[in-house]
Amino acid sequence: MDFKQLESFVMIAKLKSFSRAAEKLYLTQPTISNHIHTLEKELGTILFNRTNKQISMTQAGEIFYEHAISILNKKEHAFFSLEEYKGKIEGVLEIASSSIPEQYYLADALKRFSLIYPDVRYNLMKHDTSQVLEKILSGEIDFGIVGAKPESAQLDCIDIMADEIVLAGPANGLNSIKTEQIQDLPLILREQGSGTRTAAMKFLKGSAGLDPETLKIIAEVESNETIKRMVELGMGYSFFSLQSIKKELEDGRLKLIAHEALCILRSFYFVFHKKRVLSPLSDTFKNFIQDEMKYKKGEGK
Repeated sequence: MDFKQLESFVMIAKLKSFSRAAEKLYLTQPTISNHIHTLEKELGTILFNRTNKQISMTQAGEIFYEHAISILNKKEHAFFSLEEYKGKIEGVLEIASSSIPEQYYLADALKRFSLIYPDVRYNLMKHDTSQVLEKILSGEIDFGIVGAKPESAQLDCIDIMADEIVLAGPANGLNSIKTEQIQDLPLILREQGSGTRTAAMKFLKGSAGLDPETLKIIAEVESNETIKRMVELGMGYSFFSLQSIKKELEDGRLKLIAHEALCILRSFYFVFHKKRVLSPLSDTFKNFIQDEMKYKKGEGK
């Protein structure tokens, strides 16, 4: 068993394709197939189901996957420690984030991080909250930044930023609304799985006593910017992160809709797997985030 075999195994598991894994690792498909054949022979078990051109891990493969990730990350930690000793930390930091924290938190955090580690490069991937959490659970990514606290017992998180969800409409729209009127509003919402939508629906169901299924949803849109424009044009109303519409409120293009009981508070979270060893660069970024949070709370002073 060697590192090349483990890298091939992990990449195939992530991409669910021998050919795509070979392309990603700059190997030929026969070479990567040979890596898996040799690995399976040494382990005495089959790691992948290969039926109808669909690739999936066997139960043995799923068990071995966690160990393979851990071994490869520990190898990276060894090299990383040596580079750190020599005074140079570099590499590509892959970050998956839902849209609101990506736009209103991540850029500032990366700027601060890059002042300490100027040789690090970044690969930013945008998904909704549920997709980010699923990718962490599957091992496809090390960590993510999302707008809803994870419910899975396998995940841990760091509270990194407070946020408020508000109801907003066009400049010539309603000034205030009662709870029972919300279900008659033409609503333009983010897609299912969005942290903003999840927080709003949880509030309406729990605190306002409304059934989300009875809401008048006229559109589901993935882009927060598109929703802002649709609301601005008078097509409907929406729940927004207050962070995301400050400029529109200042310019008078959108306005907040007053509601006596509407108070939806949430946080953004840095999420990672409890039991999985992070890559050294991901671990460095996590420690950086933790140190910043401690400082903001007064623990680092």
